[in-house]
Amino acid sequence: MKKWLLVVSALLVVAMVGCSSDSEANGDGGDGGDAKYQIGVTQIVEHPSLDAAQEGFKAAINDAGLDADFDVQVAQDPKNNKPIAEKFVGNKVDLIFANSTPSAQSVLNETKDIPIVFTSVTDPVGANLVDSMEKPGGNVTGTSDTHPEAMQKTLSFMTEEAGVESIGMIYNAGEQNSVSQVEKVKELTDGSVEVKEATVSSSAEVKQAAESLAGKVDAFYIITDNTVVSALESVLLVGQDQKTPVFVAELDSVKRGGVAAYGFDYYDIGYEAGEKAVKILEEGKKPGDIPATYPQNLKLLINKDAAKKMGLEIKDEWKDMAEFTEGEE
Repeated sequence: MKKWLLVVSALLVVAMVGCSSDSEANGDGGDGGDAKYQIGVTQIVEHPSLDAAQEGFKAAINDAGLDADFDVQVAQDPKNNKPIAEKFVGNKVDLIFANSTPSAQSVLNETKDIPIVFTSVTDPVGANLVDSMEKPGGNVTGTSDTHPEAMQKTLSFMTEEAGVESIGMIYNAGEQNSVSQVEKVKELTDGSVEVKEATVSSSAEVKQAAESLAGKVDAFYIITDNTVVSALESVLLVGQDQKTPVFVAELDSVKRGGVAAYGFDYYDIGYEAGEKAVKILEEGKKPGDIPATYPQNLKLLINKDAAKKMGLEIKDEWKDMAEFTEGEE
């Protein structure tokens, strides 16, 4: 009889240990103190802006004191987004951080249950990720990588301060994010400047596309197109050879050698996305009830060396309206 009781007791202990291990792996530590969260990170490509956003996201999680494992997957090719999403869903991660529009769209197609927090998405409503910025709905929320006034201010600076009358735009027509930005440029300029386009399907085609526009436009304007931004240096070389200023859409690209942009730090929007993830994991809030947001800070950054190499003279009055950087990172 005693031997039978010992066997039953041992089985109960094994069962309890097994339940405890599963609970910790999925962020359900019971009292919350021992929870270890599994977070899937999906990113379309590696480039400084997206990498900075990912760094900011992780910093917010760590600053909040959450114990988390990050499974980072970089697609490199859009066709890899779906298997990455399927992997995270199969592993039943606690939350998915989607860093780019195609990454977020892929995970949303695979799950309506696991919380999704996105960033580096220019048009969350147009990409059908959220019902509205104020009330996203469903299992998703996040931060946009466009400030409502950034594009307008950059275009105004190009035309009114730098005297640009024609703009060359290179983009991947397969990215909804990019198509909406090109249409926005046309809407904002309303025919006051000539917009010439060149489309690409891979980063290998970017230099040739830039060369096709060189000499036909006063300046390039490189929007937040992941395909083009990942090969930005090839456009900068064309701009330097042709003395055609390359204006960009975010500050990391200015630091890489673009002439100027009104923008924000990608680290900051990644951090703000991480703060939303903390509310979901630690406070139990529903993603769809947390408003999606735009970047909070906006400033003009000018790269002195890039302006000199591309033949753009720095005016004295710009010193009162901009911050400056030098060199290339």
